[in-house]
Amino acid sequence: MKKSLTQLCVLVVDDQSESRALLRNILSDIGINQIYEAQDGKTGLAFLDSSFDLIDVIMCDWNMPQMNGIDLLRQIRSTGANTPFMMITGRSDKTSVVEAKSLGVNVYVRKPYSPTQIEAKLRAVVQRMEAA
Repeated sequence: MKKSLTQLCVLVVDDQSESRALLRNILSDIGINQIYEAQDGKTGLAFLDSSFDLIDVIMCDWNMPQMNGIDLLRQIRSTGANTPFMMITGRSDKTSVVEAKSLGVNVYVRKPYSPTQIEAKLRAVVQRMEAA
């Protein structure tokens, strides 16, 4: 399925409202207006249970209460879903990166990030979606 960057529907999962707002602003600035938010992995998973077919990309923090990002990724991949998953985290140790990649993370973004980095990562995701 071919989609342009501006046609993407994104789920942002982060326990920090400021972080969600920052990502929402970055996404809006690059023309993405279909943005949903969840304050933790458990809430994100509940949203996906009823609206999975809407979401093109999941942008998720690692450290959150209730259900962290790696557990959300694990749950999503256990269903066989291959929705692009961007892990956004301050973690950069090799063990964390290897764990995320082994569970099927598509993009790993280290905090702090810039709007340019987010846009470039999303463009790469769109290119991979078009190639599939």
